[in-house]
Amino acid sequence: MIAGLMLLVLASCGRANPPPPGWGDRGAVSQPPVNAPVSVRLASGLIDQRPDRGMRERVDAAGADLAVCRAELEAARVTFTPVPDRVDSETCGLAGAGTLDVDRGTVARLSPAGPVMTCQTALALSVWRRQVVEPAAREIFGQDVVDIVHYGTFACRTVSNRPGARPSAHSRAAAVDFAGVILRDGTRVMVKAHWYGDGPEARFLKRIRDEGCWIFSTVLSPDYDAPHQDHLHLEPGGRAFCR
Repeated sequence: MIAGLMLLVLASCGRANPPPPGWGDRGAVSQPPVNAPVSVRLASGLIDQRPDRGMRERVDAAGADLAVCRAELEAARVTFTPVPDRVDSETCGLAGAGTLDVDRGTVARLSPAGPVMTCQTALALSVWRRQVVEPAAREIFGQDVVDIVHYGTFACRTVSNRPGARPSAHSRAAAVDFAGVILRDGTRVMVKAHWYGDGPEARFLKRIRDEGCWIFSTVLSPDYDAPHQDHLHLEPGGRAFCR
């Protein structure tokens, strides 16, 4: 009988007393150790996140910190090889740039390969490639993109090559001119040939333009002006403008 009373008292005490501090946190995710690789400590997995209305701000914030930007690329198995900073002129040069090489998380390759661009641009382009271009191609065409064709990233010139205009983002390697894609069966879907119309090619191009506006700050298409009739201008950072 005495033993029974003691059990009741102990049980009552167990219900009355709160658990010790931290008892309920045993399932919490622990922070990476301080000696973990930079890519583990700094990266948030941004490249593998589906874009939403806040993606542009997250890309801009990560891209503004070179260490974080490189960590995001490394963690996603995107090869970004830094190149030396340089000054070509008062309005043209490279800072924090590199070549965007193989992305081991996708079969889509850039053509021409290894373009030079800022880390922020490489980060935005990597998100767009994995989360927008490839899913759209699989849904609309039922196959993978094997090549993303572009017209370049770095060029010491003004906006649209207009005399007296302000320096282009290309003068800092901070933009990509996207021309189109090549699908696994060899089909080419190009801005110049397929933008206008109601076919699957036009739907694909307009979709990746529209969803690109969730990632890049400036997206210019054939709907904008004559100089963009054959490509999409994709540029991260700055105020949002999408057309």
